[in-house]
Amino acid sequence: MTGTVLLAADDLSVHVGTHTLLRGVSFTLRAGESLTLLGESGAGKSLLAQAVVGNLPTALRAAGSVTLDGTTTRAADAAARRPAWGRTLAVLPQEPALALDPLGRIAPQLAEVHALVRGASAAAADAAAAQGLADAGLAAAAQRYPWQISGGMAQRAAATIALAGGARALLADEPTKGLDAHWRAHTVALLQSVQKAGGCVVTITHDIQVARALGGQVIVLRHGEVVEQGDAAAVLAAPRHPFTRALLAAQPAHWPRHGTATSGAPVLHADDIAKRLGGRTLFEGIDMPIHAGQRWAVQGPSGTGKSTLGNVLLGLLAPDAGQVRRAPALRRHALQKLYQDPVASFAPKASLERSLRDVARLHGCSWASIEARLQRLRLPDGVLARRPFEVSGGELQRIALARALAVEPALLFADEPTSRLDPITQQDAMATLLGAAEETGAALVLVTHDPDIAAAVGSHFVHLHEPVVPTQPALV
Repeated sequence: MTGTVLLAADDLSVHVGTHTLLRGVSFTLRAGESLTLLGESGAGKSLLAQAVVGNLPTALRAAGSVTLDGTTTRAADAAARRPAWGRTLAVLPQEPALALDPLGRIAPQLAEVHALVRGASAAAADAAAAQGLADAGLAAAAQRYPWQISGGMAQRAAATIALAGGARALLADEPTKGLDAHWRAHTVALLQSVQKAGGCVVTITHDIQVARALGGQVIVLRHGEVVEQGDAAAVLAAPRHPFTRALLAAQPAHWPRHGTATSGAPVLHADDIAKRLGGRTLFEGIDMPIHAGQRWAVQGPSGTGKSTLGNVLLGLLAPDAGQVRRAPALRRHALQKLYQDPVASFAPKASLERSLRDVARLHGCSWASIEARLQRLRLPDGVLARRPFEVSGGELQRIALARALAVEPALLFADEPTSRLDPITQQDAMATLLGAAEETGAALVLVTHDPDIAAAVGSHFVHLHEPVVPTQPALV
């Protein structure tokens, strides 16, 4: 194989103290090539990307070497690769909420990349930003702030901004999580466009369909070590390692169907509700008579108001039409929410154990029952001593699940609760969620973009459609 090495790692490892988190990963990518990283949540996939870029948390240290556009540096020498950020090496991080400036509107953030990285004039940068957002289906959101758009829309905005600098080496961490099939295919095409333009792509994903679509090479990680590596088509068609086979077998399409759910006492009734946002009617005429034990699956394209519907049901937002009537005997904390971006729902400077113990103390929960649930969710030892930004997105999502279940809610609104999890952990987490709901008789309202998960879990279904946009949309 010939050509300049665009991105490579040689015996790359990550350590904290005397503990090895990632051991001896090597790969080589040239123009037009791609690598997909698969594995369980917390296996070290995001750590690998951080070590390559050179932005590991200060407590961690990297070993081995990294080659970028033909130049090799020590993995520990992060400063040597920093000048390449955004120009030669671009990153799409796992959490779009952390990648976007919450105080800046979407279009100016994108235009800034065209101006500062590509050297475009102000007018040209604005025009390029407008075109990029239009291509991503975000033209109507151009002048909104990140907190005014859905998680899937934020994901697309972050991807568009990451690619705007024209970097030839791209690291994309879970770029399709929370996206419906249409926008998942759009994101895959964006990644492939980098390859076609002479670049290379490293993609971290739990989605086996995305791995198949991207092709190229694949590395399967478990407990920080490579268990299988090779041509993606060959590995995914005939995996040799038992863990890879288990990963493929645990895809939601293979999950058992839970069938109908027993309906108990009424919890709440959404009666002909509607909600408008930013001059758009997100949804209208929604009727949801929710009873204990029911499992509602809410589906629809990104930006159709699924999360907003949950906020209306929970009383966090008022409907613009209709009403939500709650059972009069509900406890104050009987309605709980699992957020789509769990990092935003934890105190950033408190340890995860402190956050959970605060819940236990406030609501009189048994700490032993919380620990037991964490074990069933397969969380590693010592994870609670860390802060939210020091664990993987999948680990944090499982901790958020344990926290919400601790108070035994009458209704749990779960907004893409397994979108950051590998198929094995995803199936375990969903089984824990359903098991807890059955034990307590809680109703579950589940938002998911995955039709296989909806079919496996749901007993009642709500489908939202594209918002109705007026001819002259109001500016936000």
